Amino acid sequence: MDFLKKMAMKYQRGRDLREDHDWKQIDVARMLNMSQTGYSKYETGENDIPTRVLIELADIHGVSIDYLLGQTNNPRRLT
Repeated sequence: MDFLKKMAMKYQRGRDLREDHDWKQIDVARMLNMSQTGYSKYETGENDIPTRVLIELADIHGVSIDYLLGQTNNPRRLT
């Protein structure tokens, strides 16, 4: 998969995981202690997702960072 597709996947996977939990952007934004607008910019790709936020999103959703980044299709974390 090319680089641009992987970048787009990062934003889409975050949104898909949020929607799988029936959460709104404001719900996840509160979990991340940030504004809904700021979080929305991560989902749309307007702003790149910082490492700290990637780690928190992986923890919130119980998936690996590699899954969020599109490096694997297996959401399970290595233990």
